[in-house]
Amino acid sequence: MLTPRSLKTEYAVRPLGVDVPRPRFSWVADAPGYGATQTAYQLLVASAPELLTPERTDVWDSGKVESARTFGIEYDGPTAARTRYHWTVRLWDGRGQAGEWAAPEWFETGLLDEGFGAAHWIGGATDSAPLLRRAFTVDGTVRRARLYSSGLGYADLRLNGGAVSDAVLDPGFTAYDHTVLYVTHDVTELLRAGDNVVGAELGRGFFGLTSVNVWRWHDAPWTADPQLIARLVIEYDDGRVEEISSDESWRVTGGPTLSDSLYLGETYDARRALPGWDAAGFDDSAWTAASVVEAPKGKLTAQAHEPIRVIETVDPVEVTEVRPGVWIADFGRTVAGWTKLSVNAPAGTTISLTHGETVADGNVAAWNVHVDGDRIQRDEYIAAGTGTETWEPRFSYKGFRYVQIEGAATALTVQMRVVNSDVASVTRFASAQAAYEQFEHAMRRTILSNLHGIPTDTPYFEKNGWTGDAQVGAPTMLATLDLARFFTKWLGDIRDSQADSGQLPVIVPTSGWGFTDLSPATEWPTVYPFLLREMYRWYGDERLLREHWDPLTRYLAWELDRVEDGLSVSVLGDWLPPGFGSGPAPEDRRLTGTAYLYRALVVAAEIGDLIGRPNDYRKAAADLADGLNRTFLDRETGRYRSADDPDYRQTSNAVPLAFGLVPDEYVDRVAAGLAADVEARGFHLNTGCLGVGVLLPVLTAHGYGDVATKVALQRSYPSWGYWFDLGADTMWEKWEDDSRSRNHYFQGTVVQWILENVAGLRVIDAGCERIVVRPDARDEVDSASIRTETIRGRVAVSWKQTGRVLSLDVQVPVGTTAEVHVPSARAADVDAVPRSFAGESSYVDGYTVYTVGAGQWAFTSRSA
Repeated sequence: MLTPRSLKTEYAVRPLGVDVPRPRFSWVADAPGYGATQTAYQLLVASAPELLTPERTDVWDSGKVESARTFGIEYDGPTAARTRYHWTVRLWDGRGQAGEWAAPEWFETGLLDEGFGAAHWIGGATDSAPLLRRAFTVDGTVRRARLYSSGLGYADLRLNGGAVSDAVLDPGFTAYDHTVLYVTHDVTELLRAGDNVVGAELGRGFFGLTSVNVWRWHDAPWTADPQLIARLVIEYDDGRVEEISSDESWRVTGGPTLSDSLYLGETYDARRALPGWDAAGFDDSAWTAASVVEAPKGKLTAQAHEPIRVIETVDPVEVTEVRPGVWIADFGRTVAGWTKLSVNAPAGTTISLTHGETVADGNVAAWNVHVDGDRIQRDEYIAAGTGTETWEPRFSYKGFRYVQIEGAATALTVQMRVVNSDVASVTRFASAQAAYEQFEHAMRRTILSNLHGIPTDTPYFEKNGWTGDAQVGAPTMLATLDLARFFTKWLGDIRDSQADSGQLPVIVPTSGWGFTDLSPATEWPTVYPFLLREMYRWYGDERLLREHWDPLTRYLAWELDRVEDGLSVSVLGDWLPPGFGSGPAPEDRRLTGTAYLYRALVVAAEIGDLIGRPNDYRKAAADLADGLNRTFLDRETGRYRSADDPDYRQTSNAVPLAFGLVPDEYVDRVAAGLAADVEARGFHLNTGCLGVGVLLPVLTAHGYGDVATKVALQRSYPSWGYWFDLGADTMWEKWEDDSRSRNHYFQGTVVQWILENVAGLRVIDAGCERIVVRPDARDEVDSASIRTETIRGRVAVSWKQTGRVLSLDVQVPVGTTAEVHVPSARAADVDAVPRSFAGESSYVDGYTVYTVGAGQWAFTSRSA
């Protein structure tokens, strides 16, 4: 009997403010035994949980639907704004037996086409971050209350003296001239009978950034002072509905946050604090009336991705007085976030908190050549002198491990606040090889440090959504975290950032920078089709493919229109290989540019096939392959090289192998040459961000797993081990010990190889419909395991080598088929439990191969 669990709507459990007219349902089908399948489902949607029976449901009954699908099931009933819908599902198995109804779940719609009604965007001319408030009266028993709001750039929302949520740096950053996100808050429990107050403090974010910077965020087309729109809807038990909307009746004044900048930090003057300003009874007669301001051009849309939250609070491992009155706190880890300060100091005392990833010459290093100003990543707190005062910033975040504290003559304490998008970790990895666990842990921390509503490159320096970083990092990111909602949002940002010509910039969102600056760089914005295809691989999201098909085709038309002599011109290439300072590798960048456009066209052709959109992308890809091989493949030596760079470059050979560009008759020679070069370098890589993620998988795929392992476990420069022997706890931007950024994931994609080749789990396609289990990088390690919560349920792989005996355990969820490759000298040396369900096996190149369905499988090889 099948049991549905983990019921979600639009990838979320009990989402508020769903803005999709036909939201999608999903569940995981659990079943005991082996080979279970789902053959049908029935969905019920009702206005109350007690109505969720086929006889009583009052909204929608799907009827029995013959289907094995467990996700992407579109709701086909009526949808009204601001309404909660309850739902459940039951399943039929392969024997035609119906299971029990699942425990009910619900979703609640947002404003939909109803919009913000009478609410206006409001602000005020203030000399600091504005405080806005509105008093109102509650005169009955509240059944339900929702606050719909958007603050640009950020809003710290308050109701009766308390925060309306635990989200920070909210709402999410977008291309504000196309999309503005609003958030739905359940504030029912925060209201009280009688006098009430709703309020907000506004921060600048990227919407109103004034710090002059090379990416021109200070001069974006949307740049304006902070503003707010809000609509509070109160429903009473007696049926009345009351609304409080943002308009001129709100009051505004300048608050204690004197300045805020994502790059330069914040200054907070506690002497200007207004205790109780966000509670009833406060006298706001000295405040001025809020002004109605020009609305941003972007469409107000419900925020559907995970909010940013304070994830963890960490005490320093060491605090050192480096000179009189100057202290450096070391938190022992590199993260994104900020510092929470507690201090007892005389009124007017200014305490500065300078954040950085390194210490040099007795100071925390805090510099940024891309941003004007002499206070990079520095917060300042001006004490009120009222005893112990506690403060933390609300409108900026930093990348740091160390904090330099100056200005406090008396005792204080500091704590690290770890801050990132609150996405769930879905994977656990373990191995007897400690280095692999260290790398996986560090990569996970690095990725999380760079998730702040968009995938950034570094939380310290840029905070930009570099498309090339996500291009190389996406497979590892999706294998580690639940990014269905996060990447759906960012793909929308990519679409919003597209120029009329079809071109995409190298950073998303963008102020307009990145179309001519460091562009065109084919390897960067070709993330668009690649990420769409990856989202289908992990989540089976066909709707996403359809929604983006038209802008995707416009983008690819732009790329193809600028192809010259069968090649794609690119200005970035294999960024930051060893020994090349702060720029690209020396080879002709048309090689990687053409290779990445080739892959983009191949995956776009696959997308077109999936959604029934005819295209000629395979022919265009074949033409690019011909151009690349004609220009760069030396058929005498069997290697790819540039005419202007005769030295061997690993990326130039690994990328064509990885993308299937090498003619069949040259594959073995190109792979052998790559392995030989790695060995000649003492088993070191010479790849930048493009080559590093494909080098080890390519070597392993072509029989050089031992060579790949030696590269992975290398401890001397350049290598991951070199970083960690220098004290790294995250992945770095450069291979050198003077790496500018020390929290940068694009060189850490070795973890993809660790998960797919060492642990041996590879998700193939269609929302994990097919997986391959093949631990083929087992040198220097005798055990590894991985457990991943996929959209279909848990997948787990665990193997252990004892002498010549290898045990391999595999867990497969309902709806997934696993092709299990068991290392062995011959098929007769492998036992499968239970054999009666495992079926027939085949033997291919050192592996006995089984194809199995749902269940817990155990395989033992006596000749691994």
